[in-house]
Amino acid sequence: MTVNWQGVIPALMTEMHEGGALDMPATARHIEASLAAGCEGFIMLGTLGENSSLSLDEKELVVRTAVEAASGRAPVIAGVAEYTTELAIEAGKRMKAAGADGLMALPTMVYQQDAREGVHHFKTLAQAVDLPIMIYNNHVAYKLDLMPEDFAALSDQTNIVAVKESSHDSRRITDMINLLGDRYRIFCGVDDLMLENVLFGAVGWVSGMTNSFPREAVALFRLAKAGRIEEALALYRWFMPVLHLDTRIKLVQYIKLANQMAGQGAEWVRPPRLPLIGAERQMIEKIVQAAIDTRPQLPAL
Repeated sequence: MTVNWQGVIPALMTEMHEGGALDMPATARHIEASLAAGCEGFIMLGTLGENSSLSLDEKELVVRTAVEAASGRAPVIAGVAEYTTELAIEAGKRMKAAGADGLMALPTMVYQQDAREGVHHFKTLAQAVDLPIMIYNNHVAYKLDLMPEDFAALSDQTNIVAVKESSHDSRRITDMINLLGDRYRIFCGVDDLMLENVLFGAVGWVSGMTNSFPREAVALFRLAKAGRIEEALALYRWFMPVLHLDTRIKLVQYIKLANQMAGQGAEWVRPPRLPLIGAERQMIEKIVQAAIDTRPQLPAL
């Protein structure tokens, strides 16, 4: 199964009203703004989409809204993060019915599986749902660490086509390419490792802070891919303080607040998450406002 997934793909926020109800018109507006900035796809229902806080019906609504808003201009990839493999298969089928172009598959939630169990989970999902799949490899958050050898064991599943590499170890990309060549499309999944990952061979960037600064994120990626390293490095250094926010436990609240400050969305989240208050809020506002106040003029691309 062949896909052309590439470029900057925001892990898009699920917009909400203050009481926690879904705000689908705002989500559609955010998709339109991201497309105008040059984004080349969307991950819906990832960590930043508050997947685990939504019902399956709500997840289907989010994906249907995204598919309608994107209107064929960019692929819509739906996150699948469930408690069991059986529930993941059910969710995957519902996302396909909602029009998703592919899935971003996470390990099962709560239970900390080992590599053998993880490989079985992803292989079983791939065999049950006829959509291209990106595997989200993030042992920091989800405790399953798949190595290049494990992806070799999955390589016979032709619809597993991509890896969101979030191990926080840029050497993994070289090890994956050395072992598996171009078998998988590798995406950077950690915002503050983006430049290194692209230089090492990532074909795209599944990004959190692109939600707030889409034009700058697209420019950074394109400069890196074009080998314009000095220009990319200057932009990366400006971007880095806010890119670090993507790696924190409260990344959802931090980036939603950044979205609000940058005019890209609202800060509202669903419990158990709560909006930021006090000194923590002031700290994030200071970091984000500094980025807004010093926004660089972007080079011609």
